[in-house]
Amino acid sequence: MSLKELSKKMERLSPGHRLCAGCVAPTIIRMMTHAIEEPIVVGCATGCVEVSTTIYPYTAWRVPWIHNAFENVAATISGVESCYKKFKKDGRIKEEIRFVALGGDGGTYDIGIQSLSGALERGHRFLYICYDNEAYMNTGIQRSSATPMGASTTTTPAGEVIPGKKEYRKDLTAIVAAHNIPYVAQASPSHWSDLMRKTKRAVDADGPSFINVLSPCPRGWRYPTEEGIEMARLAVETCYWPLYEVFDGEYKVNFKPREKKPILEWLKRQGRFRHLMTPANEHIITGLQEKIDKDWEKLLAMSK
Repeated sequence: MSLKELSKKMERLSPGHRLCAGCVAPTIIRMMTHAIEEPIVVGCATGCVEVSTTIYPYTAWRVPWIHNAFENVAATISGVESCYKKFKKDGRIKEEIRFVALGGDGGTYDIGIQSLSGALERGHRFLYICYDNEAYMNTGIQRSSATPMGASTTTTPAGEVIPGKKEYRKDLTAIVAAHNIPYVAQASPSHWSDLMRKTKRAVDADGPSFINVLSPCPRGWRYPTEEGIEMARLAVETCYWPLYEVFDGEYKVNFKPREKKPILEWLKRQGRFRHLMTPANEHIITGLQEKIDKDWEKLLAMSK
């Protein structure tokens, strides 16, 4: 679909929401909902998107939308999808409807992983979208298991005691792929056509699907508000956030940089890593680069 055609489609997330200036999450939602032709029902875990798009009595959503607790959006959308199948079997609903669950990294990597795992194992047909901004941004920029090593957060503050977060981030995309569901992907808003293609493929899958999307956050990452898409692009070009998909267990890398950039190019643009730009913390950057290189080579070896 061309950009001209996309510009004529109805927005399913309206202007006037209260997400922060420079937040990339609404851009991701607009791209992904544009890629789905069918009517959709959206479930949304507690988080940045939920609190900023549905401040009572207002809503920015133009589709049926359900808020639930932080930990159970996958269970909620599973119940809706099960009800839909029964109604369709009974002839009470004729049209094809798609079901989408939205959660941030806190509600997906951490608090909601049990609910997500259960829904994937049961085989409900829905798309789970994780907008990964790499911390609990809504509640004060606390570290999550998606937070990169070395990042300074309010619960891992860089200083004399620790140099930011001391652990590597969790590879949730690989964890979900291990559930052997029909479709899993990693995507970035910097590569919009790839993101939209993956969304269409995900909702067309006969069973559960999952897309992990990097969602830069100006407040938590400490970059100028206009640079969100550039932050996402650099994450891809350094292979920190590789673009790939897993279709029926087969891995495929979707983007290979012509010249793989060093991770330093991404780190130095963000205030949360400012403390790493010293000789005392140089070993952290070296360790991050070595892990990225190793993971990238492993991914290439798995890709067909």
